[in-house]
Amino acid sequence: MRSMRGRNCTASGMTFDQILERIRYEGAYPTRERAEAVTHAVLAGLGRQLTRDTRADLAACLPAEAALTLTAQNPDADSLTGWEFVKDLATRTGGTPATARWDAGAVLAAVTRIAGPGLVDDVLAQLPPGYALLFGRAELIQAA
Repeated sequence: MRSMRGRNCTASGMTFDQILERIRYEGAYPTRERAEAVTHAVLAGLGRQLTRDTRADLAACLPAEAALTLTAQNPDADSLTGWEFVKDLATRTGGTPATARWDAGAVLAAVTRIAGPGLVDDVLAQLPPGYALLFGRAELIQAA
């Protein structure tokens, strides 16, 4: 996979507070603290699914607080499908699969806007099936 470092991110100038406010608004979270907890949980989960290079490429687009959460994770030995990712997030946060799906969608939609389509394409190419919808995209399935 080619390195994306040095590629311009769509909205890399956003501060962590601006990202949290966007996630709070779009996710309809009652407080900034709830939006921040959700953001850290989703980014940590995503960090466990990405290789070091892809994590670094994505982290380069994010504010320091978010980048540290993403890059502090060691990749899981087994990759999780999108649905397994949601179930794992629910278990780790004490939520339900429905709330975890909502949380993942709110955070990853913000990540998509920041990173831009090219980097998100590369991230999705590395992940197993089921993540596209979490990033706000349709997931097309090729006929066998």
